[in-house]
Amino acid sequence: MFENREGQRVPSVSFKTRRDNEWVEKTSEQVFGGRNVVVFSLPGAFTPTCSSSHVPRFDELADAFRANGVDEIVCVSVNDAFVMNEWQKDQQTDQITFLPDGNGDFTAAMGMLVDKNDLGFGKRSWRYSMLVRDGVIEKMFIEPDVPGDPYEVSDADTMLAYINPQAEKPADMVLFTKPGCSFCARAKGMLSEYGYAFEEIQLNREVSIRSVRAATGQDHVPQMFVNGDYVGDSDAVAEWIRRRHQDAA
Repeated sequence: MFENREGQRVPSVSFKTRRDNEWVEKTSEQVFGGRNVVVFSLPGAFTPTCSSSHVPRFDELADAFRANGVDEIVCVSVNDAFVMNEWQKDQQTDQITFLPDGNGDFTAAMGMLVDKNDLGFGKRSWRYSMLVRDGVIEKMFIEPDVPGDPYEVSDADTMLAYINPQAEKPADMVLFTKPGCSFCARAKGMLSEYGYAFEEIQLNREVSIRSVRAATGQDHVPQMFVNGDYVGDSDAVAEWIRRRHQDAA
C-alpha cells in the first residue's frame, strides 16, 4: 500500500535536466517554492498509456489549470534528461515541464518507487498525481495497488475537478475537411476567429468520404463533431458559434 503524503513537504532533491545542450540542476525548492504546482508521475517515457492518455490530457487542460491558479504542470518519470527531452518533443507540448528523475531519488523519497523488472524496466514510478502549494502536498491521487498499470484517478480531469468542480474545459472538436474546399476554409476561419481549438481530419487515402458518410450520413465536407455530438456542415458550424455566443451574452 502506498502512503498518502498529504500535508507533508515534497522531498528535497536535485533534478538533473538538460537545456541548450548543457546540464542544469533544478532543486525541489526551485520547482515548488512559493508556487502552485500540479505533478503527475508515471512509469516511463514513450510508454502507451503515458503517451496516448496521461500526458495529452494534461496538455489539453493546461489553460484550464492556469485559469484556476496553477502555475506549472510537471511530469515526473524515472528517465534521464535526454529521454525526457525527446519525449517532450514527440508529445509536441510546451505547456508541461518534463522533469527527469533519472536515479529515482524523488520517486523513492515519495515512497512511489516500484519494481518493474518483469518488464525489463528496473525501478520505476508508480502512477500518481498531486497538487503542491509552496512545497506542501495538498492533495494526492494514487492509483490502486493492483497488478499492472492502473490508470483510474491520476488523470487530469480528476485533478482539475478537485481544484474546481466547475472549471470550464475546452470542447473536443473534430472537423472533417478536404484540400481546396471553400466551405471547409469558411468553417475553419470561423472557428479560428472565435478562438476554438479543433482537430482537422483531411480526407485522403486512409480517410475517405465513405468514413464521413458512415459517421454523419452526409457525402460532403466540412462536417463537425463537438464532444461526440454531430454538429454538421459550415452553415451548422456558423449557427453553433452564434448560439454559443448568444448564450454567453
